[in-house]
Amino acid sequence: MGDFWSGLGQAAWLVLTFDSDLLAIAARSLQVSLTALLIASLLAMPLAAFLAVRRFRWRRNVIALMNALMGLPPVVVGLIVYILLSRSGPFGILGLLFTPSAMIIAQVIIIVPLIASIAHQSLRDLWQEYHDLLISMNVTQGQKIRTLLWDARRALLTAALAGFGRAIGEVGAIMIVGGNIDHATRVLTTAIALETGKGDFALALALGFVLIAITITVNFAVHWISRTESEGRW
Repeated sequence: MGDFWSGLGQAAWLVLTFDSDLLAIAARSLQVSLTALLIASLLAMPLAAFLAVRRFRWRRNVIALMNALMGLPPVVVGLIVYILLSRSGPFGILGLLFTPSAMIIAQVIIIVPLIASIAHQSLRDLWQEYHDLLISMNVTQGQKIRTLLWDARRALLTAALAGFGRAIGEVGAIMIVGGNIDHATRVLTTAIALETGKGDFALALALGFVLIAITITVNFAVHWISRTESEGRW
């Protein structure tokens, strides 16, 4: 029990003193996850809106596949990306393996189905309300999609938040494609796994505190933005 409290105290000290290694790892985590989130959102949200407004033969199958991919095992994604980016793979010439870029690619693949699925549910409901109005106005498909994305922006923030939480908490895929290299590809989750294995519970706890703080901060920020926008309408 004494070891636990000692480790907890050391962890708190590392956080309060802004340990340089801790800050570097946290900054790298944010850089990778936020970049992946931006790319994934730019891909997933227009796709979700397109599936909401456009009817085509294989639409239901595409939606079912998108929902199924939400449960795609991250380690499988990491393995596939590793094979594609390895020297013998089709994209090995790019030299992206064991770099933050490879980690971003893996995270994008993981969170695109999640963001798209959550966003589609909100956009589908909104489309039912807007359908007759937009059809009567004879607007183009692009205008329909842009209108839905703008009016559902608060719901889309929730979808993006879910994607961010999945991205920043990911460990399996980015461990495979990033290699957990110190001062290069080591992020919060991989560092926690490493330090726990080494028995350095103080640093592992400190990293965990930072990870939780980041997640809570982002949640509060999204909630504040949504609340501010809602109050501004009155």
